[in-house]
Amino acid sequence: MLNLSAVHHIAIISSNYEVSKRFYTDILGLTILNEVYRAERDSHKLDLALNGQYVIELFSFPNPPKRPSRPESAGLRHLAFAVANIEIAIAHLNKNGVATEPIRVDEHTGRRFTFFADPDELPLELYES
Repeated sequence: MLNLSAVHHIAIISSNYEVSKRFYTDILGLTILNEVYRAERDSHKLDLALNGQYVIELFSFPNPPKRPSRPESAGLRHLAFAVANIEIAIAHLNKNGVATEPIRVDEHTGRRFTFFADPDELPLELYES
């Protein structure tokens, strides 16, 4: 058995580093652990934490190709964040210009959730816990 202990991080490549950095820090509220610019790759790397836990590596590269990322595309479907109150979270996103889908109810858990997108249209979810 492999004995995995946790998900270490999720890597995201942005098409506009400054816009995505603002989205993930100022709007979603993740905190910066480390930020570096790698001149040899013309690439930024931003390590982000949620509640003190390292969760996302945000990268920039010159002219990254588009990738299908709608929830029903093959591959990674979406990244979900737990929230205590979905209405408050949606109001915050909407106030900051981030559109959200109507709230749905998980038919198996009875929990409420919604989807929204990051600046590169990566599907993100809020799941009320």
